[in-house]
Amino acid sequence: MRFIVIGAGRVGLRTARVLREEGHDVTLVEADEDRAARAETDGFEVIVGDGSREDLLVEAGVESADAVGALTGDLNTNFAACLVAKHHGCRTVMRIDEDYREGIYQKYAEEVDEIVYPERLGAIGAKNALLGGNLRAIADVAEHLQVVLFTITDDTPMKGYNLSEVTLPSEARILAFGKAGESMGIPLPDDSLETGDRVAVLADFEVLGDVRQLLLGEGDETAETAVAVEGGGEA
Repeated sequence: MRFIVIGAGRVGLRTARVLREEGHDVTLVEADEDRAARAETDGFEVIVGDGSREDLLVEAGVESADAVGALTGDLNTNFAACLVAKHHGCRTVMRIDEDYREGIYQKYAEEVDEIVYPERLGAIGAKNALLGGNLRAIADVAEHLQVVLFTITDDTPMKGYNLSEVTLPSEARILAFGKAGESMGIPLPDDSLETGDRVAVLADFEVLGDVRQLLLGEGDETAETAVAVEGGGEA
């Protein structure tokens, strides 16, 4: 597949390297000459200039690209590039940094295929590594929504129940279920909760504590700490 990555900074260059390692064709667009030179030294084809300009994106091959990742630190550049790429039929991914809040997210979310928060993803990984336990944050969907993976323990109040018998708060729902040692898939009403099973839940931060209590019980102090961190905002 062919990809265009706009921005050869920390996020953009790492993304480009991963795509290249997986055998994809990647072209970078970077306005800063020093960053562009480093990317060229790393073996990438680089178009030097403003990634929000359609003529530069055409030069980079947007008309035949499968997707465009606008990963600079500038929201306006990223949004304009995504609009151009969408016009040319590409899948679009736009970076938003932590200083942009929910209103900005909602404003742009419908215009692009996916929005990513590099800082949030990094924070989630670091927090999971520090906390461990049977509750792991997977991804922030929005400022107040998170996908969380629960691993069922012997202390789970709902152990032995079928998923159809699990009543979560209205601000939460089960997205996926997996038996211990098996891959996760679509949750079925007759799936029973046993030790080692995993449940992926989409939940509002405000009800994460209630979901934890249902799926893990009172005995998992690590999980309770994780919920407390989430309730207090971004980690």
